[in-house]
Amino acid sequence: MHERIREAVRSVPAGRVATYGDIADLARAPSPRLVGRVLSEDGHDLPWHRVLRANGTPAPHLAREQLELLRGEGVLANGEKVDLKVYRWGAEPGLF
Repeated sequence: MHERIREAVRSVPAGRVATYGDIADLARAPSPRLVGRVLSEDGHDLPWHRVLRANGTPAPHLAREQLELLRGEGVLANGEKVDLKVYRWGAEPGLF
């Protein structure tokens, strides 16, 4: 499960974002919270900044750094919210 989550996060292309729920669906993980836990414990080498909360916002303690990294990839936020209709990446659930 852990590696499927890592692979799903790794697959989100630059300039796109996914939600924790999207990653959970892709990896067939039981919950978006598990995705967050894997990223917090073992996500330093992944494009963690491309994973947002379901409302398009980053976690408050990561917001500044995450939005800066996304901006560098061309993902623009309105305040601290990314428009998921514009930037959300869609992959087939259960891909991993």
